[in-house]
Amino acid sequence: MDIATGAGLVGGIAVVFTLIMIDGGNFAAYFDKHAVIVIFGGATAATMLRFPFSVIVHGVPMGLRYAFNMRAIRPRELIDEITKVADVVKRQGPMAIENLEISDPFLAQGMRYIADGYDREFIRDTMERDRDNFLMHLDEGSKVYRAFGDCAPAWGMIGTILGMVTMFANMSDPSKLGPAMATALLATLYGALIANMVALPIADKLHVKLEEEDVSRSLIIDGVLLIRDSKSASLVREMLVAYLPHNHRDEMAAEAA
Repeated sequence: MDIATGAGLVGGIAVVFTLIMIDGGNFAAYFDKHAVIVIFGGATAATMLRFPFSVIVHGVPMGLRYAFNMRAIRPRELIDEITKVADVVKRQGPMAIENLEISDPFLAQGMRYIADGYDREFIRDTMERDRDNFLMHLDEGSKVYRAFGDCAPAWGMIGTILGMVTMFANMSDPSKLGPAMATALLATLYGALIANMVALPIADKLHVKLEEEDVSRSLIIDGVLLIRDSKSASLVREMLVAYLPHNHRDEMAAEAA
């Protein structure tokens, strides 16, 4: 579970909730069905115009999943695990992989390819294709949420304009001025909240996850190929350390010493 995503969302809702309570706690005054229709209906329609339906179907659930879940194994931990696997394979042979418990599914997939005796090119091409497809869907999710975040404030402005038109068209009837003004203001509020508290933060979080997964999966592919080539555990470790930031490399060098 990515605590930062949940904490940030709860924190944003708490800020809005607290401000409403300070102003008297009249939550009903902050709900307007016309503003809801304008924001959610309009932004959803505009987003659907930007992307094929298949991209939205894949992108929305994947975005929610990976915004609230994080990879349990960091690159440094992956290097340690790959090094241990390389040591076992070097000493006992590829068949020993079947008795190993490997926590990362992508790494476990690569190890199965080695145990089954697939050649180097097949392993590389298959794992790279798997990585690229996964990153493509993650990128699609980021783009869908960013598009919704871009559309929501614009549709909030459209709702504001519609509310202002209704208000000015009924200046002679004071009973209609209040609802029209509420629609105008709440549409802008809803658009700003949805964009800046949900859609755009999730899009940015997915972009960060995409970069993390790109590094982790590329590291795994290189590690699997090195193991497939029967390289020693120390050589595997030295070659994979290049994926780490310099401060982490220094820490690992100090631990090795």
